[in-house]
Amino acid sequence: MGDSSARAYGYRYIVLIVFMAVIAANQLLWISFAPITGAAAKFYGVSDLAIGLLSMIFMLVFIIVSIPASWVIDTYGVRVGVGIGAVLTGVFGLLRGLLATDYTLVLIAQIGIAIGQPFVLNAISKIAGRWFPLRERATATGMGSLAIYLGIFIGLALTPVLVLKASIPTMLLVYGIVSLLIAVLFLVLARERPPSPVGPEERSLVLDGLKQLFHQRGFLILLSLFFIGLGAFNAVTTWIEQIVGPRGFSIDQAGLVGGLMVIGGIVGAIVIPPLSDRMHRRIPFIILALIGTIPGLLGVTFATSYWLLLASAFVLGAFLLSSGPL
Repeated sequence: MGDSSARAYGYRYIVLIVFMAVIAANQLLWISFAPITGAAAKFYGVSDLAIGLLSMIFMLVFIIVSIPASWVIDTYGVRVGVGIGAVLTGVFGLLRGLLATDYTLVLIAQIGIAIGQPFVLNAISKIAGRWFPLRERATATGMGSLAIYLGIFIGLALTPVLVLKASIPTMLLVYGIVSLLIAVLFLVLARERPPSPVGPEERSLVLDGLKQLFHQRGFLILLSLFFIGLGAFNAVTTWIEQIVGPRGFSIDQAGLVGGLMVIGGIVGAIVIPPLSDRMHRRIPFIILALIGTIPGLLGVTFATSYWLLLASAFVLGAFLLSSGPL
């Protein structure tokens, strides 16, 4: 059956919206300590490094759990796979809020949330391929990626406001309740597949695909460059408050710096990848993106003017995050 004769169901937007909400919630919980590192260290009586660990643990867990999570999604479907991620995000997010005064328990809750992350993020293309016709799949995948940035932006911008107006435990509890409600919404509204196929569904098993890709030199180069950019982004977002704080910037200003970096990334992801598609080149644009991060990174690291800091954050995000869709 060709894509032109396949029926596209309106319910696909419901599935996409609740899925995007789960993604955003998970990213929100990941980044929530980044803009308040100093305040959180004082609250828990631990080092700044211990607070950074609450975010960095996600990167380690993702590497360990990513392939098993993808296998579950391939074998049991997106409703089960993403459902696991949503439940882990919601339950451990709420527990983190209820046990917010104990650092060790918060760390354990963070690990639980981190385990759920690959179950959610690794299903983006699967949901797009199952629910959306060919002509809409790139857009659906892009919306899933946009939800990642949206969750990070909310976490960076809103967390300092909640902490300044209320407290760290209140912020964690609010995020936990919201995450649990989103998990329930996903379990209630999500469906495995539409009543009939919306078009040809590409079927690829994770392990088989990885075996083929790791024998391609070009892929290994792209993977290395991508991880450089991803590592830089994670490092800056995780330590944003510690990076700008010594120059006299407050936690709410640090949050806005991180948020503007994400907005810049969204703009860059909209502009740069289409240029790459038009010229049918990947590696030169990835290298360009990595080089373009240098002035932004220097500004974020050394700027003493708040407006220059914001501009640098936007430039850094525009080049750094644009390498992801490439």
